[in-house]
Amino acid sequence: MNVSDPAPTVRTTDPIVNDDDRIVRSVPVRTINGEAAGIIDVVLEGGPANLPAELRSHRVSPVEHKIKVRHYGGYEHFERDSAGIGGDVPVVFRWTGRTRIAE
Repeated sequence: MNVSDPAPTVRTTDPIVNDDDRIVRSVPVRTINGEAAGIIDVVLEGGPANLPAELRSHRVSPVEHKIKVRHYGGYEHFERDSAGIGGDVPVVFRWTGRTRIAE
């Protein structure tokens, strides 16, 4: 993963599922002053209909504003929705686009 890339790559389940080329990646947790700032639950909305349900729920650092998910030869990009933050409800990240992986 490129260190300058602000969007973490999330963990997928199976490395190959029905010719799916997803690979396992972990979510880096950024720290503030050397200590973890905590973890929040997030939900990914929008994007391709065939994005598996298990990829739509994550736990990330509260400072994350972008997430990218490797999916079928590309990345699905999601950005934090600033509306409706609060309570015990997961933070929503909305789909903003897709990029293909250069080969």
